[in-house]
Amino acid sequence: MDKRSDSVLTIDELSAYLKVAKSTLYKLAQEGKLPGQKVGRHWRFHKTVIDRWLGDKRAK
Repeated sequence: MDKRSDSVLTIDELSAYLKVAKSTLYKLAQEGKLPGQKVGRHWRFHKTVIDRWLGDKRAK
């Protein structure tokens, strides 16, 4: 895989990356608490934005 395709994660990839259930991620994304974009019926997440979001959560 090239580097650009790795920078955008599906819900399955994000679930494995964060070790969090997909249902939890869907809920957080729908509530606007998790940074992501809905493309059609599918959620996509930028890895760099997720990493920054995690860092912000840790700092609080």
